[in-house]
Amino acid sequence: MKSLFEPKIRIVWAMLSALCLLYSAMVFLVHSGTFSFSIWVAGAAFFAACYFFAGKNRWSRVPALLRYIVYAVLGVSLSVFIICEAAILSHFFDKGEENLDYIVVLGAQMRDYGPSVIYRYRLQKAAEYLEENPGTICITTGTQGSNESISEGQGGKDYLISLGVDESRIIAETDSTTTGQNIENAFAIIGEDNISGLKIGIVTNGFHVFRGVHIARKLTDADVCGIAAYMQPQYIPNNMVRECFGIIRDFVFR
Repeated sequence: MKSLFEPKIRIVWAMLSALCLLYSAMVFLVHSGTFSFSIWVAGAAFFAACYFFAGKNRWSRVPALLRYIVYAVLGVSLSVFIICEAAILSHFFDKGEENLDYIVVLGAQMRDYGPSVIYRYRLQKAAEYLEENPGTICITTGTQGSNESISEGQGGKDYLISLGVDESRIIAETDSTTTGQNIENAFAIIGEDNISGLKIGIVTNGFHVFRGVHIARKLTDADVCGIAAYMQPQYIPNNMVRECFGIIRDFVFR
């Protein structure tokens, strides 16, 4: 790793820092995720620090023990990041199975004009699946946040109805605030006595499918699969990095 802090590589650190700043501005302007732009600001600061220490032999003047600690932290962090990203990619394009008993659409933010872009893609994928599989029941999930005029579950149901899905095939869950609660409450609606042996699909954007399916499989003996909805390519890096933190949080607290 010593070569990473040599003067000849400073231009790389400068470019990465600038790219992170530009990307953070783009994420901030479209409100993609709560404060997720700050991840990229932190990345810009990190690469700026690398740029600083790569100049004038500054890194070589840092005490050896501290340098080794930094190398160890960076190595562990990179390893964890790679493992999380590999896990995300393992379900990135899940298509689900035909004739599922239920599909659960994980909630996302509602805007004044309707579902946010990311939620709309989930609901559109659900509508597509329901059209192709007329025996499947859909559960939309999510409570009403302080900045939302309607609950995510009810807003999702209303949007599916506007797409032509029969209202009798949609159940709105309106109390959950997290991905885990989305799934737990949806399973409670299905009923613990009835869920064993059922086939259930978790509908969410590709970057989110691994976590949704992983949580669901820990909560039930039912046959669970993922159904990946579309993602805007320019925001995939932001969502992939954010999701890494979600996986780590689930690993620690679940």
